[in-house]
Amino acid sequence: MPLRRVVITAAGAVSPFGAGVDSLWTALTNGQSAVSLRPELLDIQGLACKLGAIIPPEAGMNGRNIPRKTRRSMSPMSYYAVAACQEALNESDLDKDAITGGRLGLALSSTTGSGENMEAFFSEYLHSHDISSIKSMLLFRIMSHTLVTNAAMYFGIAGRILAPSAACASSLQAIGLGYETIAMGLQDMMLCGGAEEFSPMSVASFDVIQAASQAFNNSPTQTPRPFDRARDGIVCAEGAGVILLESLEHAVSRGAPILAEVLGFATMGDPDGMANPTDTALVRCMSQALEQAGLSASDIDYVNAHATGTILGDAAECRAVASLCGSEVPISSLKGHLGHTLAASGVLEMIASLLMIRENRIISTKNLSVIAEDCLGPMHIQSDVERSVCTVLKNSFALGGINASLVIGTTHL
Repeated sequence: MPLRRVVITAAGAVSPFGAGVDSLWTALTNGQSAVSLRPELLDIQGLACKLGAIIPPEAGMNGRNIPRKTRRSMSPMSYYAVAACQEALNESDLDKDAITGGRLGLALSSTTGSGENMEAFFSEYLHSHDISSIKSMLLFRIMSHTLVTNAAMYFGIAGRILAPSAACASSLQAIGLGYETIAMGLQDMMLCGGAEEFSPMSVASFDVIQAASQAFNNSPTQTPRPFDRARDGIVCAEGAGVILLESLEHAVSRGAPILAEVLGFATMGDPDGMANPTDTALVRCMSQALEQAGLSASDIDYVNAHATGTILGDAAECRAVASLCGSEVPISSLKGHLGHTLAASGVLEMIASLLMIRENRIISTKNLSVIAEDCLGPMHIQSDVERSVCTVLKNSFALGGINASLVIGTTHL
């Protein structure tokens, strides 16, 4: 059976810059940073990183627009995911029958269930060793597939439901699995993406393995610093992103605007790198995505890097990209603007890449002042440039050696 071509027709976003795709793009083009000192981290003993990037209160992501009956099983990350899905669906102009008729599926991911609610559960349980006062709805907020369950219920989506959880590679995996589902003819459309809510537990997780930024608590907007000589780790953030995938035939038949085509996807393990990625595994992942797309490295106009600002991770990605693409392909990371939105990072950065294609503009790596010696090789973008972008390679590399790469483009549309 021949595989169907798959295109992207709509997008929705909630980021530390606010609600909507436009808010994300405006902040990126203005070179803004969303990172700030977080009061909730100040009194945690032993925690070196006191920074984060959160969705501003004025974005209205408190769930009050969601009926209480539905809202009871939701945490903040589900509010964000629903808002991003709603924006994408509004943009898509799909009617209710198309959404609920079974030919639309949903793939949404998060690193874990709600950190806020897990903390509430264990605070009660460990203090009293008694579960009698724990509310039943807490389960639906902390289960690992809380996003996709709540969003499917809210929108009435009856198609294929997927909930990949692979840390920082989660939402790129969700897109890739949605792409494969449509390519195989199992669905006509898939809403794909991920969400994350800011949690002290997430910050602590990176702090414990010495991967969180520690040196910039007094100058928050100066970190994270992907590829930079002074980089010292991750800054955790929150947000949500969703894209609508459709088969090309389905999109054309209903006259949907096409933003780009998904050309290739790969996800694979790195058995030699639980915490530290290895160059060979990263090259293998990117190469397989390009092979599936029928492209060579010279066909890529831009690499949107995973680069989070860690010492080892950034260096390994640079060596891998330079080995595969040489020094002629532009590369940048958006973590300096957004912080690391974890499971949402792949899709939010993919949405930004779609906008770079549309606007023929490459957003630079914020806070990249002096390129570190161990990151030399690729063509680093330190100031935004006007440049034709038709084909993008997007990377998301996760703790535990789970890597994902995805290729999108407009050349054949």
